[in-house]
Amino acid sequence: MELTLPLLAGSLSTAIFAISTLPMLVKAGRSKNMASYSLGNLALANVGNMVHSVYVFSLPVGPVWVLHSFYLVSTVLMLIWYLRYEGSVGRRKAHSGSHPAQAHAPAGAPVPQPLR
Repeated sequence: MELTLPLLAGSLSTAIFAISTLPMLVKAGRSKNMASYSLGNLALANVGNMVHSVYVFSLPVGPVWVLHSFYLVSTVLMLIWYLRYEGSVGRRKAHSGSHPAQAHAPAGAPVPQPLR
């Protein structure tokens, strides 16, 4: 493969885009805090990436394949993390305002009242 200006520019921009996304992935992976992300946005990004794959992978192998593959992996990972971490946070939030004895009680069970 001959090194041309378009190939060099594509390789450089792929590296820049990937490097710019890594801090977000590292922070989300370490903190497990996905509250600033939207399920709708992550879902649409994944659907868009899947549809765009039809186009990208019809092109000759090059930097765009690497960049698109990176985006495929990172958006799927962010969606998995969102569902895993925000789903468990959502369940915890639902029980945080209830009485401790009520956290594992069946729905509709009476809430214990403090003694007076």
